Amino acid sequence: MQNFIFHNPVKILFGKGQIAKIPQEVPQAAKILITYGGGSIKKNGVYDQVKAALQDFTVLEFGGIEPNPRLETLMQVVKLARQENIDFLLAVGGGSVLDGTKFIAAAIPFQGDPWDILAKKAPVSAAVSLGAVLTLPATGSEMNSTSVVTKEETREKLYFSSSLVFPKFSVLDPEATFSLPPKQISNGIVDAFTHTVEQYLTYPADAPLQDRMAESILQTLIEEGPKTIAHPTDYTARANVMWCATMALNGLIGAGVPQDWATHMIGHELTALHGLDHGQTLAVVLPSVLEIKRDTKREKLLQYAKRVWGITQGDEEQIITEAIARTRHFFESVGVPTRMSAYDVSAETIPEISDRLKNRGMVALGEKQDITPQVVEEILTLSV
Repeated sequence: MQNFIFHNPVKILFGKGQIAKIPQEVPQAAKILITYGGGSIKKNGVYDQVKAALQDFTVLEFGGIEPNPRLETLMQVVKLARQENIDFLLAVGGGSVLDGTKFIAAAIPFQGDPWDILAKKAPVSAAVSLGAVLTLPATGSEMNSTSVVTKEETREKLYFSSSLVFPKFSVLDPEATFSLPPKQISNGIVDAFTHTVEQYLTYPADAPLQDRMAESILQTLIEEGPKTIAHPTDYTARANVMWCATMALNGLIGAGVPQDWATHMIGHELTALHGLDHGQTLAVVLPSVLEIKRDTKREKLLQYAKRVWGITQGDEEQIITEAIARTRHFFESVGVPTRMSAYDVSAETIPEISDRLKNRGMVALGEKQDITPQVVEEILTLSV
């Protein structure tokens, strides 16, 4: 097992009615800015619950943070927060709202161009405190310190991470997700599954506990994912999927083990160039990554096949092929197509994606840093 430092200070308030407990988690004199997305929280009752909980506080709000939050929109919020001397942010929404709010938190006190936090990895030395009310189980942003932001002008989708933007608390009420469109739940299942795989399907690192925790998340998603799509108001199924998504990317299963993340880096380009949902890009790219890197991932693919999918018949090559096929089928079965052509994206985009990664210095992706721009092209060619 590799050396690691694990620190996660996020307080989780999980279950029905937990939104009402927000006042106990926010500083009494705080001036709060609520951030949210397209307004669905006003239709499903979450907005009213949050406003009721904060009735004794000074509260402002900003709605309209997009899926794949745009820098241009987020900077409007930064301007507002600076003008109003906001000292606490409350993100109410899914991963995009949370990611955007983390960037806002870091950008408010930042000296210089806040885009440098993402584009130049400028250090974050201060951030406004934030909390979260999660309405979409997917990204794990509610319990980590990472944020992904898109700059519309240049069609760049980049990330940053800072311990200063861990939420102080996150409310996870499965009932707040009942009214979500099926596509968003489907994408969330793929997102959580792929987050887990990125930290698990690499090479053995003598970390059996992390392996088994990752496998349990994958198995639970396989069991509970179809249930929660078929029965959106099944509290038990939705609660299990929600907790899986959080556990998939709060740092625990990735502690002390090699990590991949090539699927995410390639997928970000598909989103930036073609507007695909994040989960859709992962469904497209991951099976091809596993196929192209089946030799370097061999031992873990065999373990994955046996422990997660119960595949024991056939020789090793057949077992690996079957495991990759079942991964693809699972994504398709929860409603997320796994081919670029399903999203009207042609092979013509492949050289541009390769060049964009190359121009940002991303020429050695993957746990063994052996995914070069040429290999990216092979992966995407297999994904058409």
